[in-house]
Amino acid sequence: MIHLNTLTIVLLVILAVLAVILVVLVLLGKRAEKKQAEQQAAMDAVKQTVSMLIIDKKKMKIKDAGFPDMVVNQTPWYLRSTRVPVIKAKVGPQIMSFIADIKVYDIAPVKKEVKATISGLYITDMKGIRGSIAPAPPKKKSKFAEWRDNLQAKAGAKPLK
Repeated sequence: MIHLNTLTIVLLVILAVLAVILVVLVLLGKRAEKKQAEQQAAMDAVKQTVSMLIIDKKKMKIKDAGFPDMVVNQTPWYLRSTRVPVIKAKVGPQIMSFIADIKVYDIAPVKKEVKATISGLYITDMKGIRGSIAPAPPKKKSKFAEWRDNLQAKAGAKPLK
């Protein structure tokens, strides 16, 4: 009969628990991936291209952005206080608020007319009507990143990006 000490038993229990957690995470990941593919297919089915004049763009809370009550009520409670990229635009005769994809939000020019691909209240793509849209300006580095790059430059190492 083999006698295992308590440390080995504890390690085996921990290993078994980690294996179970890994299996659960893999299953949840596959389920989320399938759900995302279905949502993407639904968005592609109802997308349309419209011409709009962008009035303003801000990152704001969903409940403060002026969306219909139905949109706010369908948002999970834990996401209502997060800030989302919102674009106010004039589409035809009316002014509407849209949620923008983050890559679209970065390149959206204010006070310019663009052709945007929308799916409901969500802007997925944007192109300029007269010429191209200028790329987003590079983001300003934080003070810590500048300090770190200066230290690395003094040490002779390549700065991180």
